[in-house]
Amino acid sequence: MERMRAAVVQAGSPLFETGEALARAQRLISAAAEEGAGLVVLPEAFLGGYPKGLDFGVTVGARSPLGREEFRRYWDAAIDVPGPETEALGALTRELGCHAVVGGVERSGRTLYCVALFFGPGGLLGKHRKLMPTGSERLIWGLGDGSSMPVIEMGRARVGSAICWENYMPLFRTAMYTKNVDVWCAPTVDDRENWQATMRHVALEGRCFVLSACQYLTRADMPADVHPVQGDEPDTVLIGGGSVIISPLGEVLAGPLRDKEGILTAELDLAELARARFDLDVTGHYARPDVFALHVDERAKEGAVLSDYGSQPPASSPAQ
Repeated sequence: MERMRAAVVQAGSPLFETGEALARAQRLISAAAEEGAGLVVLPEAFLGGYPKGLDFGVTVGARSPLGREEFRRYWDAAIDVPGPETEALGALTRELGCHAVVGGVERSGRTLYCVALFFGPGGLLGKHRKLMPTGSERLIWGLGDGSSMPVIEMGRARVGSAICWENYMPLFRTAMYTKNVDVWCAPTVDDRENWQATMRHVALEGRCFVLSACQYLTRADMPADVHPVQGDEPDTVLIGGGSVIISPLGEVLAGPLRDKEGILTAELDLAELARARFDLDVTGHYARPDVFALHVDERAKEGAVLSDYGSQPPASSPAQ
């Protein structure tokens, strides 16, 4: 009977200090692996930072010079994929022989994206870009597309990811279920009590294990010269955690962890997947494809594509 130990990490990452965030990620993944975890999940935007409480000087119809400078600092803190940070984490998972899903902020072209990065003994295995940034996140992050919705084979299980409020997107969930995801990783910064209901719903609906890793972030993780709306007392909690591990039948296996940093672990009985799918498979025997259909466009959508037509211009349509 196949079993796998998994871990979710609850910790904050320092804003604008990517080197320190990387060092924290390395320590936390190593600590989880020492507890026997073969799969480790870190929270949303861990590499690059989640700017909780900052507004980047935005009002409707205007942006301030100070806000533009804050965004410049945020841009500089983002990571390239692949890049030095992904190389370092890939080397670590190769050394430890484990897998990891790590939240990050990717700098690509002239846009930032919120991403979940997949690592294993083979190094960087893939990435998922958040399809729809939530609320004011749209001021700082671009939209992902269907080309980065992977489900990664990790030996004994198929692992996918939905970042924070992507978990509220029914059609996205359906697309991922169609790919037969076994372990659903949910890096997040949503610390509300009703997030727990969402995680249990996804586990029950998808008949998969759910691993939700939330940041625990305090004002002390912010630079002194930025001022979140929550206030400037160092011990002010900006993100309160709530990390949790849930079985395919909706049972809480570990957590939720609140009001502190920590690592939750649980042993996943992979035989539970078949037991749970006996009476529900929403993209299989419960799907009703004679009534419902879902089209998923997995082509990459570039904002502009340059083409070299040589010395000849492209043919024009004949005059009407």
